[in-house]
Amino acid sequence: MFTYIDSTVRERLVAAGKLVRIDREGIAVAGDASNGGDTISILGPIPLPVAFGTERFGAQWYACVRNTQLSQVEHLAETLRAQKAQESFATLATSMAVNSVLLFGEPAASGNPLVRVHSSCLTGDVFGSERCECGPQLQSAIKLIDADPQGGILVYMSGHEGRGIGLWAKAATYLLQDGGENTYQANQSLGLPDDSRDFSDAASLIKYFRGTGPFRLLTNNPKKIDDLVAAGLSNITPVKHVFGVTEANKRYLAAKQDWGHKLSEEDIK
Repeated sequence: MFTYIDSTVRERLVAAGKLVRIDREGIAVAGDASNGGDTISILGPIPLPVAFGTERFGAQWYACVRNTQLSQVEHLAETLRAQKAQESFATLATSMAVNSVLLFGEPAASGNPLVRVHSSCLTGDVFGSERCECGPQLQSAIKLIDADPQGGILVYMSGHEGRGIGLWAKAATYLLQDGGENTYQANQSLGLPDDSRDFSDAASLIKYFRGTGPFRLLTNNPKKIDDLVAAGLSNITPVKHVFGVTEANKRYLAAKQDWGHKLSEEDIK
């Protein structure tokens, strides 16, 4: 079973070592993903040249998805195939949160690699919005990890839009923020958690690509560290990561500071 891709393709990828399945401890496991339980399938490595303007970086990309979601999509794909509803196959993409890992150098062999766990932000990462600092943080993380002599990992969490509430609800919070609420108050007004992100998949992926040894984490958010520690990663050194501060997002950053992010007044001047 491999979502809606022909099974022979899956067999070729497994044989080539390009498709593996790991458990929650980041250990590769055998067997078909359809009976995988709470495991993660990883596709890669895929060479991925990355460019920001004139700057270029070389990374290895891995696509990662929970097998519980993969099984649901396979069932839907079989139904659509039987109905010859080819035009509906695009709906399959909405059923999976596909996380990504960008690998720089050989972090598994490094004494203390640099790691960034980055939550997806369409408006900041893609559109270049200055309502947050996400886009500059993503680009700076790639630059810093690529330049680090110990290499490192960027884990991109696709299901984390708006701190886990999704893009539609995030759009609503923006309107509430324009009415005077801060980013956390806006979530509460919608009856949603301040932060509902789940970092357990990120922890499993770090264990697989790095192991449980020490690493430096680019973050200002203590919750992210606490969640990774709770998932079994205890040797974490936080590295402050302040980029992309503008007049448009200082109020947003001040709310983060009040909520507990390790930001000083000087950081958001």
